[in-house]
Amino acid sequence: MNVGNVTDQVRAVAARVAASYGLEIFDVVFRREGPGMVLRVQIDRPGPAATADESVSVEDCARISRDLSAMLDVDDVIPTAYTLEVSSPGLDRPLRSAADYGRFAGRRAKLVLREAIDGQMFFKGRLDGLEPGQAGSGRADDPVVRIVSDDGRPHRVPVGAITRANLEVEF
Repeated sequence: MNVGNVTDQVRAVAARVAASYGLEIFDVVFRREGPGMVLRVQIDRPGPAATADESVSVEDCARISRDLSAMLDVDDVIPTAYTLEVSSPGLDRPLRSAADYGRFAGRRAKLVLREAIDGQMFFKGRLDGLEPGQAGSGRADDPVVRIVSDDGRPHRVPVGAITRANLEVEF
């Protein structure tokens, strides 16, 4: 059994199921955990998801789990026993694409960098949007994330310089 192939097939089926509810697939992972296999599917709602009412709900997860389980069984996509888990990316969700930085402008985030920018290897603060890359910046095609750090200073960070980024939970 090729895990990568199973993941791709599940992603395709899950995307159809999620789309029927106005949702999208954030991530699909299929791996051995303990004595069995676990299929973990994370769903997301397009848009800023700034409030709890706009986020993925427990009911969304239950509907996707029920429908996806039935479709995977009918299509016989996974040739072994597994446990299906459906969830949202969470309040501290990873930021994976350049579009995420624009989508979550105004939210708090932590960016970890592969190289120092403004003398720092990470930034914590409020995302201030995304701008196109600029020639002469060393990364001409790389969009640039604007973030205002906790001390109030604005910073510009090329997306390609970011190794890991997550939203921070705000109360």
